[in-house]
Amino acid sequence: MSWFRCPENRPWASMRLFCLPHAGGSAVFYRPWAKEISPAVEVHAVQYPGRADRMADAMVTDAHQLARLVAGAMAPLMDRPAALFGHSMGAVLAYEVARLLQERGSAPVHVFASGARPPHDRGDDRVADKDDDGVVAEMVNLGGSDAEALQDPELRELVLPYVRNDFGLIEDYAHRPGTRLTVPITTIIGDADPHVSEEQAAGWAQVTDGRFALRVLPGGHFYLTERQQDVIAEVLRTLEVPAVP
Repeated sequence: MSWFRCPENRPWASMRLFCLPHAGGSAVFYRPWAKEISPAVEVHAVQYPGRADRMADAMVTDAHQLARLVAGAMAPLMDRPAALFGHSMGAVLAYEVARLLQERGSAPVHVFASGARPPHDRGDDRVADKDDDGVVAEMVNLGGSDAEALQDPELRELVLPYVRNDFGLIEDYAHRPGTRLTVPITTIIGDADPHVSEEQAAGWAQVTDGRFALRVLPGGHFYLTERQQDVIAEVLRTLEVPAVP
């Protein structure tokens, strides 16, 4: 099963944007982006195993292993300049994928780290160890579309295992010394996100020798749902892609 969902193939596109979802998220989260973004960009959303149309695939429990699998799957698609966008758990994975790609001589042109503390400053919150109601409460607290699915008992049974897996994966993640990024990083957060402050988000500057920018938009952890146009505009401006053809 392919690792990527591309809502709209664009053979003429000059660039690919690889989008990595949050804990409990799936590729469908980024489906609306393909319609909103410039025709010069082809969107590929990562579909982690164990959910949606990959429900039958074994979940990956280690962030470093997941990054290796994603980077490996990206290899055939690196014939054009590529940027990475990751939200929350996806931001840390995007960073690790970028390190691997850089090691292999095919570094992305940019990494966008959204709604996340930097890899070396993860905090010690534990959601994965909570009971089912505790995990659901945390998802509801964070907001996002996944929270709604957890209100339905049948859906909850399907969704909870991979939500718990993802929380465990990112909560067990530890930053390892090694390849230092030369890729520019833009960090974007919501001004009311309870999980990452502006000061913490600024710490992403410490993991790259490339240029760094921090953008703060109105909203909570899932600020990018309401601010989708602003986020896409920021991506296009940063990548110097015209918004219209």
